[in-house]
Amino acid sequence: MLTFLRSHPQSTKAMARPWVLSRRTRRTIEGYLFALPWFIGFFGLLLGPMVASLLISFTSYDMVSFPRWVGLANFARLFTDHLFWVSLGDTAYYVAASVPSSILLALALAILLNQKVRGIGIYRTLFYLPSVTSSVAVALLWTWLFDPQLGLIDIMLRAVDLPAPLWLGSIAWAKPALVLMNLWSIGNSIVLFLAGLQSIPADLYEAAYVDGAGKARSFFAITLPMLSPTIFFVLIVSIIGSSQIFTQAFVMTQGGPLNSTYFL
Repeated sequence: MLTFLRSHPQSTKAMARPWVLSRRTRRTIEGYLFALPWFIGFFGLLLGPMVASLLISFTSYDMVSFPRWVGLANFARLFTDHLFWVSLGDTAYYVAASVPSSILLALALAILLNQKVRGIGIYRTLFYLPSVTSSVAVALLWTWLFDPQLGLIDIMLRAVDLPAPLWLGSIAWAKPALVLMNLWSIGNSIVLFLAGLQSIPADLYEAAYVDGAGKARSFFAITLPMLSPTIFFVLIVSIIGSSQIFTQAFVMTQGGPLNSTYFL
């Protein structure tokens, strides 16, 4: 035993100080300490509110008095309400129309903004600015643009002898108008696609050019496959964002006309 302790002095120190943590334990504690802000945010700001919302949905709660347990009464009232199914259909329409159109337009603009031309930074800034503008300000701006009498869009349509719809005042055009407005605020998707395009190695395009591939062939054989993770991410984010539409319809139409923009 004495021979072992003489040849392993660190073991002697550990026996003398049993409270000293091992290197592996210290590294584990350090790792959890570094991850502590994320755990606090996840449990305190995400998982906690989700569980609380789930529990509150089974109660009658006015945010003043103590919640009163009502079981499934809220859900029974929800699923028997005609407006719930109307809002579900309106939201599904908006998601189905806005997500594909916004992704296609964002990808096309990202390809244009990926070119090496003079002043490209200014163009990128201009296309991104609408994404950081207040939703209420954007809604008020487009309310004026869609005005059937003074709106710029209808004035331009009448100038070229095209029919000018009522837009927000028409059941048939209210939701397409909001979809059109959504295409003005796709700056975030453009930035993501631009980052994805710039991460594609230029060697792939050079090799395709040497093999005789044109721009169209290179796009479908190189650009789209390499952008598939970015496209999938933008798709998921766009579906989530479109499903949560509220501000625009609340400010511009209050759910009308005749509940045609009564979103979920």
